[in-house]
Amino acid sequence: MEKQQNVQRLPAEQQYQREIEALISVEKEPVPRGWRMSPRSVLTYITGGKAAGVEITPKYIGSRRLVEIAIATLVTDRALLLIGEPGTAKSWLPEHLAAAINGDSTKVVQGTAGTTEEHIRYSWNYAMLIAQGPSDAALIKSPVYRAMETGTIARIEEISRCASEVQDALTSILSEKRIAVPELTYELPAQKGFSVIATANTRDKGVNEMSAALKRRFNIVILPTPSDLSSEMEIVKTRVEQMAANLDLNAKLPDIDVIEQVCTIFRELRSGMTLDGRQKLKPASGVMSTAEAISLLAGSMALAGSFGNGQITDYDLAAALQGAVVKEEDKDSIVWNEYLENIMKKRGSHWLGLYKECKELNK
Repeated sequence: MEKQQNVQRLPAEQQYQREIEALISVEKEPVPRGWRMSPRSVLTYITGGKAAGVEITPKYIGSRRLVEIAIATLVTDRALLLIGEPGTAKSWLPEHLAAAINGDSTKVVQGTAGTTEEHIRYSWNYAMLIAQGPSDAALIKSPVYRAMETGTIARIEEISRCASEVQDALTSILSEKRIAVPELTYELPAQKGFSVIATANTRDKGVNEMSAALKRRFNIVILPTPSDLSSEMEIVKTRVEQMAANLDLNAKLPDIDVIEQVCTIFRELRSGMTLDGRQKLKPASGVMSTAEAISLLAGSMALAGSFGNGQITDYDLAAALQGAVVKEEDKDSIVWNEYLENIMKKRGSHWLGLYKECKELNK
């Protein structure tokens, strides 16, 4: 317990262990082979409800049907690909799906330009390999390899950032459902329950476009941005509360008015239009995502707790907004200044304090 208390971020299956155990304890539906609970219970875990007197907190706030499609895909032998803008819970949802289904969300490959085939297949302990030759002991299993031999789920983040040869290796694995280890003259067949959940960022579509062959191995679910202001506010509020519980921010949670201001600014600068649709705006160059809004409010809480009285002020919020909006100094300073003068300044006394602090910082 002491070690867990010092961990900066616990995996989902540990953080929400009580909820998972409650759902398992009252399970009455058929449970697929390799799963810890039924698809209906996984849905409850993701979207919220009650089980054995325990409140199940929503992990994903959005279309229930999309979650049902994602879960149903994992019941079959097809892999799941979640596509969307930054901040649409592409990483959050797979982690919780793996936590609920297997009780282990840690079999993860983070896709980058430096990801190699070894991260998908296997590699070797070269000291042991030189000393003893190829052996099971010298084999270093990738997260995908471990998922195949245990019949569980592997997660591959930002698959479109991986090079084509890495994507080709995954295509082969998803097609054959086995990994060949020629050095040891055997093949590892995937156990029942094995699947892959991958994510792709629509903003990074041009990094390494996925081949048609690889896309065919996935059932693709597109996660939309929050449909309206109230939905985005609920997501931000929930995630900020969860983050604050794990961090020593020494600050009060933001008021609902503060959350509304941040979400309004982000939605308008993201869409290039005011919420009422009456005025066009120049969009910011940065990614004004829901995830960025969550980080912004956590940063504001840190400022208020470390250098203020623990309550987020317009001064704290303005500093965080400046960093979130102005990513490219020449362009974004102009965009932000026009927004301040043409939109925020005209919204009345409720916005006046924030306008003045933002204006001062954006000089």
